[in-house]
Amino acid sequence: MIRFHLKELIADKEFAEKRRITIGEIAKETGINRMTLSKIINHPGHSTVTDNIDKLCTYFDCRVEQLVTHIKECQDDTQSEMADDRE
Repeated sequence: MIRFHLKELIADKEFAEKRRITIGEIAKETGINRMTLSKIINHPGHSTVTDNIDKLCTYFDCRVEQLVTHIKECQDDTQSEMADDRE
């Protein structure tokens, strides 16, 4: 699963610039739809296009590794979900 660190980057930018940053402002500056930004923030594992990742990295002046992290899913969870589906 891919984990976005958008909330953390917003908090860091707010602290550095000593002002509040809204999703609307990010949407306007990046051209990314507000709903897409909201889903990235509020829905773990949300999928988005690489163009959006590029725009967010540019806006936050960060590397991709600072924006997203790959979380390895546990093998046991996958196997038990498959067993549940068969029942």
